[in-house]
Amino acid sequence: MPIKSVNEATPLLFPRLYMCSFQNPFASTIYTSLCSLHIIFIIMFFSNLSGGSMHSGLVGLLCLAVASAICCSSVGSSNSIMCLESERHALLQFKQGLVDESNALASWENKKDCCKWRGIACNNQTGHVITLDLSYSYDANLDSTALRGEISPSLLELRYLNYLDLSFNDFGGMIIPKFIGSLSQLKELKLADANFSGPVPPQLGNLSNLHTLDLSENYDVCYDPQDRSHVLNLSEAVNWPQSLSKLTSLTELRLSSCNLPDVNLRSLSFINSSTSLQVLHLYGNFLNSSIFYWIANVSSNFVHIDLSSNQLSGNIEDSVKTLSCAENTLETLNLGFNQFWGSWPDFTRFSKLSVLDLSKNQLNGSLPDSVGQLSSLEELSLSGNSMTGVITESHFLNLSRLQGLLLSGNHFSINLSSDWNPPFQLTGLGMSSYKLGPAIPKWILRQTNLRGLLLSNATLSGSLPTKFWDLFSGLVWLDLSMNQIHGKLPNLSTSSLSFLNLSSNLFSGALPSFSPMLDSLYLSNNRFSGPLSSLCATQYPDLSDLDISKNLLSGELPNCWMQFQELQVLNLGKNKLSGKIPSSLGNLQDLWFLHLHDNNFSGELPSLENCTGLWMVDLGNNNLSGKIPTWIGQSLTNLVILRLRSNEFNGIIPFSLCSLASIHVLDLSHNNISGGLPHCFDNITALAHDSIGALSYFELELVWKGIEIEFGKNLAGMRSIDMSSNYLTREIPPSIASMTELKSLNLSRNKLMGKLPEDFGNMKMLESLDLSRNQISGKIPASFASLNFLSVLDLSHNNLSGRIPLGTQLQSFDASKYMGNLGLCGPPLTQSCPGDGTVQDDGIARGTEINNKEQVNDGLISLGFFISAVLGFVTGFWMVCGSLLLKTSWRYTYFRFLDNAKDWIYVKTAVYKAKVRRTLQR
Repeated sequence: MPIKSVNEATPLLFPRLYMCSFQNPFASTIYTSLCSLHIIFIIMFFSNLSGGSMHSGLVGLLCLAVASAICCSSVGSSNSIMCLESERHALLQFKQGLVDESNALASWENKKDCCKWRGIACNNQTGHVITLDLSYSYDANLDSTALRGEISPSLLELRYLNYLDLSFNDFGGMIIPKFIGSLSQLKELKLADANFSGPVPPQLGNLSNLHTLDLSENYDVCYDPQDRSHVLNLSEAVNWPQSLSKLTSLTELRLSSCNLPDVNLRSLSFINSSTSLQVLHLYGNFLNSSIFYWIANVSSNFVHIDLSSNQLSGNIEDSVKTLSCAENTLETLNLGFNQFWGSWPDFTRFSKLSVLDLSKNQLNGSLPDSVGQLSSLEELSLSGNSMTGVITESHFLNLSRLQGLLLSGNHFSINLSSDWNPPFQLTGLGMSSYKLGPAIPKWILRQTNLRGLLLSNATLSGSLPTKFWDLFSGLVWLDLSMNQIHGKLPNLSTSSLSFLNLSSNLFSGALPSFSPMLDSLYLSNNRFSGPLSSLCATQYPDLSDLDISKNLLSGELPNCWMQFQELQVLNLGKNKLSGKIPSSLGNLQDLWFLHLHDNNFSGELPSLENCTGLWMVDLGNNNLSGKIPTWIGQSLTNLVILRLRSNEFNGIIPFSLCSLASIHVLDLSHNNISGGLPHCFDNITALAHDSIGALSYFELELVWKGIEIEFGKNLAGMRSIDMSSNYLTREIPPSIASMTELKSLNLSRNKLMGKLPEDFGNMKMLESLDLSRNQISGKIPASFASLNFLSVLDLSHNNLSGRIPLGTQLQSFDASKYMGNLGLCGPPLTQSCPGDGTVQDDGIARGTEINNKEQVNDGLISLGFFISAVLGFVTGFWMVCGSLLLKTSWRYTYFRFLDNAKDWIYVKTAVYKAKVRRTLQR
């Protein structure tokens, strides 16, 4: 198109200066002057073309370009764009509401350009703040913490803000502010894992320009994962898809772990819904399979779909068919941890599929060879299903890009030649619970790029290959547990391992040094011996789980635990460790589980009052002494399990133990504890209310119904108190009856006295009760008859008296469970109670009303007796009388017989009387 004027041509020659002229007066003045200069140059240029040489014209144009560059350069450098004062002030107000313990916002100072502050980006032409990114990224090498505090409404001043990211901070369970919905220019909103809770404000639906919405995982990881009270609440938003329908520009939606409810999405309208969605992450909610109906209607451009850990069910083939709208675009599909059933669907239509996760479902059938046609596949996870069939080389024929293969927990038969040369190089392999042994197959040893190797319970035996640790020097995750591998471990300090599980094998020797990057170390149930001093030789800043239980470790515990500040699980139980428990254990403020049971530790318990996160303390079966510390109840208020059995603790039970409101298992048995039971059991609310605890994550040995049993996942419902074999005195306090969810109570072998609480039967969930070998007196309360779940009962060797209450359970126990109580009577004892079978003045034998009922029930006069009598009478009557009524000849014969009999009797009687009379006359 021809240029119509000089003024129209100038912006084309000086575009940068043209833009600058709208930003400040100085640039505008230069631009105006340059326009005039431009006119002169144009005139000279065309004059030269008409009358001068071409050379002169080119020189003129070159000068013009140089002048323009110099001029614009000077303008740009003389006045750089700074943020607006109002927006800088708004950001400072926002900062005032935050708690910045690590001084992450040190650059936010009054006199500095806010465009240069951390997390801030501005438009380089207008100076408006367009980006606020304060997402927290943990760095173990830096002493940094997440931001806390409040979100100030001063952010409303940032009218041109299009990117807001506050992810991974800690906003203390506050509700997402409603005013965020007024930031109309927002294109990306990321608030993931920032400890928000409560309902999502509907005002977010006003953000019509939004491309990315991420509200995932807003729950406090310190809480029980089954406790949904700290999860972002969308549970009442039954039309949450329609609530999102206003966001028509969305390309990325992440609402994982947001409590999305089970909604029938087939009934919803999809008018005006976003058709541009490419990324959909909804894992960890309560969605049902109707979500596929929604997916099929809202977009045909899906690239990544993650619906794992929901309540999806049904035939997986039907659900996969609904995704045909994305068969040309879908790259990632994660349907793991649901309840799908059925056989392998046809995935060959998804030509770009690179990640497929169907783990932890109920899939069956075999894996077809067609899986080998998914040439784009990089990760395949089928772990935890019920699939069968034979796995051969043909399943991997064209999978040259495959990097991750997880098949553990199925029923496949592995038929891969040991000399097979796979077309891929894996970085992750999981083939646990298959018969791969006795040696590790050679094709696995050829996967030298492995970073994760899971061969648990794989029938491996013998020693590891000589070059095993050299071949897999890049391993980060290794699980060889539950095999029969023996030998000693080399020095692993130069390895890259962060997770190592060698438990339940036959490894022996001393513990080596491990990788300083270690996060989890599981070596339980082996034959390791010697001291633990090697642990102190290396710093393990990230170590969170350490389990070396059930070995032959000996010596004293080293006093270097202050260097394990991230430790959450410490299990050294069932070894031969001795000496005092080191005081440095008290520095482990993040510790959750402490297992030191079944060793030879002695002395007093060091202070652990700084370990306020402890959920479980198991110090049973040692030689610890001294009084039970009061700080246990004062500081360890999160305790769920406290096991101090079989030690030498003395003194009284501290009243502070009643502050352990969350306690599920309290075992103080087999010590030297004296005094009375505390009168505050009603403070232990976990034993009074039915609640879902976190006990499914524990393993613990408990005496249950007289037998020591190791509990695992079945520990979740356990509620137990065991204070047996001590020197407890006084009476059992009435508050004990408040523990209505208690399942096991053992107070045997003490010196308890007094009467049993009358409302003892309120503990209706009791399955095991042992009060034997005390000095308890009085009657067994009538409320005992309400203990309908009792399967173990022992009240023997006390001073109980009176009648044993009648109940569905109490009479079913052996009489030995009541022996040693000379005053007890009634079933199941043979001794009758006073008043049974006495004779009153009217000469009728009576007992109690209940006993009379027993006698009636036990005698001949019963319901069966009356039924038999009636049936006999009716049968006999109609057999005789009926036949006489119906048969005339029988009737005549019968009455003739009666007449003859009467005559015969009369004659005989008359003759006999005559003889008697003649005899008397003589």
